[in-house]
Amino acid sequence: MTEALQSADIQLIQRILPHRYPFLLVDRVVDIDGTSSAVGIKNVSMNEPHFQGHFPGTPIMPGVTIVEAMAQTSAVMVGVALDLADKEMLIYFMSIDKCKFRRKVVPGDVLRMNLKTLRGKPGGKVWKFQGVAEVDGEMAAEAEFTAMMDLPA
Repeated sequence: MTEALQSADIQLIQRILPHRYPFLLVDRVVDIDGTSSAVGIKNVSMNEPHFQGHFPGTPIMPGVTIVEAMAQTSAVMVGVALDLADKEMLIYFMSIDKCKFRRKVVPGDVLRMNLKTLRGKPGGKVWKFQGVAEVDGEMAAEAEFTAMMDLPA
């Protein structure tokens, strides 16, 4: 019998991630399959501060924020799977590899981020993930990244 997939709403996300506005970049995480995979949802809004300068008159979500949103999704996946809510976890990028941008992401888009764990285990600090971000089924970005997840002693 397979376990039911889990999800995280914004309240649970904020209990796992240290990020807050304007740098909390994932609204919901669904289809969490333990520490194996998950899907993050980001509703892109014109109210986000980076659109003021990136670019005036032609708002485009910066590629680095797309990668950050994928990383936040992976941290929520691990946080839900390992019951890390309210544990004050900090997450640090260690590397970003094979990063490519394929399509502009603009206000009104729904960014769907498919994350898969390539390496990492409960109790381990270093994890590696593969992410693909899509809008309407079209790839917007992809990357592999390594992060260290640190819990206070």
